[in-house]
Amino acid sequence: MENITVIIMLLFGVAFLSLVSKRYNFPIPIVLVLCGVIISAVPGLPVIALNPEIVFIIFLPPLLYHAAWHTSWSDFKQSIRPITLAAVGLVFFTTGLVAVVAHWLIDDISWPLAFLLGAIVSPPDAVSATAITKGLGLNPRLIAILEGESLVNDASGLVAYKYALTAITAGNFVLWEAGLNFVLMSILGIAIGLAIGFIMYYIHKRFVCDDIIEVTLTLLTPFSAYLLAEHFHGSGVLAVVTTGLFLAARSGTIFSHESRIMTNTIWDVLNNILNGLIFILIGLQLRQIMEGIGSYSGSSLIIWGAVISVVVIVVRFLWVVPATILPRMFSKRIRAKEEFDYRNMIVFGWSGMRGVVSMAAALALPLMLNKTEEFPLRNLIIYLVFCVILSTLVIQGLTLPWLIKKLKIERYSILAEEYDIRNKIVSETIAHIEDNFSLLDDELLHNIKSKYEVKFNRLQKTELPANFFGNGKVLGGQIFNEFTRVQIDLLNVERNNLESMHKKGSVNEEIFRKIEKELDLEETRLWMEMYEE
Repeated sequence: MENITVIIMLLFGVAFLSLVSKRYNFPIPIVLVLCGVIISAVPGLPVIALNPEIVFIIFLPPLLYHAAWHTSWSDFKQSIRPITLAAVGLVFFTTGLVAVVAHWLIDDISWPLAFLLGAIVSPPDAVSATAITKGLGLNPRLIAILEGESLVNDASGLVAYKYALTAITAGNFVLWEAGLNFVLMSILGIAIGLAIGFIMYYIHKRFVCDDIIEVTLTLLTPFSAYLLAEHFHGSGVLAVVTTGLFLAARSGTIFSHESRIMTNTIWDVLNNILNGLIFILIGLQLRQIMEGIGSYSGSSLIIWGAVISVVVIVVRFLWVVPATILPRMFSKRIRAKEEFDYRNMIVFGWSGMRGVVSMAAALALPLMLNKTEEFPLRNLIIYLVFCVILSTLVIQGLTLPWLIKKLKIERYSILAEEYDIRNKIVSETIAHIEDNFSLLDDELLHNIKSKYEVKFNRLQKTELPANFFGNGKVLGGQIFNEFTRVQIDLLNVERNNLESMHKKGSVNEEIFRKIEKELDLEETRLWMEMYEE
């Protein structure tokens, strides 16, 4: 009971720091890893460790599913070549090079342990990449490649992780068998993911008519995909990612508006808690881990952590540069289809932040090799993984905005694209009204059409594409935002009147909750319409 209390109080602390980071626009993954360091330095806190066998089951499915849910399938499909090169080729290249350096640098690390370390630190993290690059105005294609890589590379990294574990525990490893099994596991994981996705699509579409049940099924879906794939020796990671991409692409047709709002909110909360929890756990274990590697000198530990971190950062550039340039040299179609900017290549190379997946993989290392022998160098491996996460998040994460500024990359305006899309939607809706509702009563038709004409006229005043950066003038977007804020203020007047009636007991509770929800949804819609970078 005491341990649960400690974790809850620490989660409160992480939530508070997350609030501060959001207020001051500081990336939350960096806050979390620094929280782990701070927690480890607090005296008197207990050592709390989850059973390594359940770490993957608790953390991986929901975190990967959340990341897949927010990834565009169309962008993913268009960038499949660079994503595959980075998510498979770069992961194995990183695993191998880190293993070579670790084996050469640290006498106690055998080849299987070195490859295990390489496999754990090889995949960049989807959550970290998304959180740190958000709001930097990067090209959408670059963002799509980063997010797609971070999704798929977990599968290849964890396959290498499992085979390294097998080599350590069973003492045998055959390269060609590992390669063949990787292909088979990937195919089986994708197939199971598609099957689960189709089944859940059918259930949501045909049978579910309750928002609470719908959200509950959504929470259970990634666990079912992961466990089923693992049971049949497929890739649980790819199964979860495939299911997430499949259902996310169809969420508009299978969920009601209420269940969509509930699902997104609950998943965001769960994702935030799990990210905070895993770094709390590493913080609570870090002191014990440091005691477990006390036989090594402090200078050696610092050097080893720094060298492995540098290798992880440098090896990304060693792969990315030829992987970007060579396909363009040999393919005319790629040169014609894809624009090339060396600055995007540099940003991609500097965006390999490690995070929660690597930490989960390290914590999932078994405590015992067998019934009588401890797992060799477990504490040292976890320490080195934490060093890589800390280094990449803090050094790369904090300097990425500075690097983008120094490279003078033109800021991509997602708002101008949003403006165009809103214009097209409203224009086509007005055309649909004129073509299909001509038989309606004239007054009713006028009221319906005027609603969309008002919306269209408001959009015309934004002037975002032509005058987005202002050039000394007042932006049309500011006029639009001011109009929207007035509407929000009026909603608050409605809400205050409603709450006043509720306090006096002059409104039924059910009616109060219904109108309150209506006002909340309308305010949410208005805030989402605001043009803000």
